[in-house]
Amino acid sequence: MGDLKQYGLVRAQERLRDQVGHALRAALIAGELRPGQVYSAPGLAADLGVSATPVREAMLDLAREGLVEPVRNKGFRITEVSERDLDQYTELRTLIEVPTIGRIAETADRARLEALRPVAEEIVSRAREHDLIGYLEADRRFHLALLALSGNDRLVETVGELRKRSRLYGLTGLDEAGKLVTSAEEHLELLDLMAAGDARGAEDCMRRHLGHVRSLWADARDEPLAHPGEPRARTAGTLARTGEPRAGTAGALARDAAAR
Repeated sequence: MGDLKQYGLVRAQERLRDQVGHALRAALIAGELRPGQVYSAPGLAADLGVSATPVREAMLDLAREGLVEPVRNKGFRITEVSERDLDQYTELRTLIEVPTIGRIAETADRARLEALRPVAEEIVSRAREHDLIGYLEADRRFHLALLALSGNDRLVETVGELRKRSRLYGLTGLDEAGKLVTSAEEHLELLDLMAAGDARGAEDCMRRHLGHVRSLWADARDEPLAHPGEPRARTAGTLARTGEPRAGTAGALARDAAAR
């Protein structure tokens, strides 16, 4: 297992538990923590430079999201998602999101659609900056906020759950190949079509976008483990500078947070 300290402190106002959870998500996305593998809280804590307690708390949060599962007396296993699962999640999202996008394009107030443009632009900028955590977070906010314009809260909750279960692992190689930027730019295309009232075009764009996302899942699953010393894409925007000194203990994390 690599040095997880690179995924450490993210935001000063976050509790240590939240900081650790963010770091673990970053490690998942980068492929540092692998599906099917079991990791102990003390082992992860040593890599992160914190005590085991916030790691256990953070892992329990991830377990509630379906990202990991507890293994008695051993730790936590990173949950695996089969190709069949991914196909089914994509099918469900297509059945729900494509027609919903079409209806929103026909009925939504244009000002409310335009209000989402900064988020769509953020997705693109995060992809270009190689900030994978920021990319996925902005992508989540955009899609769920867009679907919320339907007025159906249960629909938004359902898609949110599907998104959690069809998460991406090991995006570093895809990011370095520039594939995430292409997917990111589709959000602006979708928004333009919807703002123009082109329901059919928006549906086609959404269907194509989901197909591209499914392709990214397949490519990400084929990514090999990075070898020690290989450069990694930035998974946390605020810790992007290579070689920047980082706090190495729970106390140091807390002091650094308090000082900001």
